[in-house]
Order: sequence, then C-alpha cells, then structure tokens
Amino acid sequence: MITPKLAHDALLQDIRDSSAEDDFSVWWLGQSGFLIKWQNSFLLFDPYLSNSLTRKYADTDKPHVRMTELAIDPNRLDFVDVVTSSHNHTDHLDGETLTALRSANPSLQIVVPAANQQFAADRLEVEASCLLPIDAGQSRMVGPFELLAVPAAHETVERDEEGRCKFIGLIAKFGSWTVYHSGDTMLFDGIEDILKPHGIDLALLPINGRAPERRVAGNLWGREAAELAANVGTQVVIPCHYDMFEFNTATPVEFVDVCHKLGQRHQVLECGESWSSAMLASGKFNGL
Repeated sequence: MITPKLAHDALLQDIRDSSAEDDFSVWWLGQSGFLIKWQNSFLLFDPYLSNSLTRKYADTDKPHVRMTELAIDPNRLDFVDVVTSSHNHTDHLDGETLTALRSANPSLQIVVPAANQQFAADRLEVEASCLLPIDAGQSRMVGPFELLAVPAAHETVERDEEGRCKFIGLIAKFGSWTVYHSGDTMLFDGIEDILKPHGIDLALLPINGRAPERRVAGNLWGREAAELAANVGTQVVIPCHYDMFEFNTATPVEFVDVCHKLGQRHQVLECGESWSSAMLASGKFNGL
C-alpha cells in the first residue's frame, strides 16, 4: 500500500505551519480531495477520507481495494470552513467523511449541486436546508471564497427535470487567485469557452480516463487533462483521481509527457503533499 508523503500528526503540523499573507497552499488528500488554505480560511474539495467503499464492495465482483493509506482522520480536520461535493458518487459525497467533518466543525458550510441537494441530505441524514445548493452558472460567496459552478460531463452533461446539472465543477476565487476543481469530468463542447475567461491559476483535474470494463463513469485521460489546462491558459495543473482503488487508477506518466510537450507547468503530488502559489514566483516545480 502507498504511504502518504505526510499523514496524521505530520500532515496537521504542515498545515498549521503553512502561512503567507498573499499566497495560498493546497494539499492533496487522495482521489479528488484537496484542501485549500488561504490566510486563515480553509476550503476542502470533494474529500473521501474513509474506507466506506472498500467495505461496501468487499464481497462483490467489483472490489474497491484501497491503494493509498488514509492521510488523515476527518475528525481531526476541525478548522474547515467550506466543503464541497461535485456529484453523488461516494468518493465525492462520502457520508462517513462529511458526517465527521460536520461534527468537528459546527459552522461547516457544505456546497452541493442543487440537483443533488435532497440526495445529499438523505445520505448525511440532515435537512436539505442544511446544505448550500448551487447550479452551473451560479455563484455563492462562502466566507472569503466565491464559488462559481460550471458544468461537468461524467460521462455526459446530465441534468435533472428542472434542467440543473447533476455533475459540476467549481471555480473558487479568493484574493487575487482562481482555482478550478473540475470534479469528475470528460471533455464536452464548450468547456474551454467556459473556463478561459476566468484566468485560472491552478487546475485540479482527474486523469484516470475511461475504460468500459471498469463499469464506472469515465474521466479525462492524462493527455486530455494536460491539453485542457494548456488550452484555457492555466498557470499550473495538478492531476488527481488515481492511486485510490486498484480497479480504477492510472499513471501520471502520459499527463506529464504531454505537459512537457505543450510547455504546460504542472505539479504531480503524492498524497499528503502540498503545493504553494509562492512557487509560481520561485519557479519551483517538479514539472517545468
């Protein structure tokens, strides 16, 4: 099993020690989970910090064998202001993780797609009014973070009977920074036109691709993630959605190769490792 770069006490200490007036830091917590720290505020994208799927599928023909050790118990993340769920798949809407986070953070704001609000409320066993709904094209100010929802295609842009997107990505704006977390997505017509105007500093994109034999919805391939980041003018791109489950993973080699060919700055993180926007000025990358 893969050991995180930092985990538990060491990870928490790294989070506490990270501080900068104008810059932000991001930690990859596994799968599509990223923690953003800006000044004294914390935004947590799509955390999966349990073994719920491993247990659920243990005795089936689609076992979810975990590849990477858990980086942190969500009960210990008692400083999070905002957490998101981009869609209803358990690795992005994990009841165990979110229930623990709510317990540790009584004022926690949970942002979910409006189309999924009742589903998410049922999973968390809370009133729907406890969740903050958002649909593609809408924005919300949550603390210091402005969150703008954009469509995502997993594998198509699906909408409910009211026309609301079931899968979304989120563009987070804070201070002078813009971060795009795509959630799970494939390429679709118009995605570049949607993203280009926002001047994305950091994109967090899946690279596990799609293979019918996995019997799960697909994502960007590594080459597609690199090309999307380059085509919309992203300053830096970090890959995700791999090294969590043995049946649904990928290697970042293709992603890195295409980033090099395109001159796209990128950073490949280990679980529990951080990246800081201060590296933009210093030029410290493991890619370009």
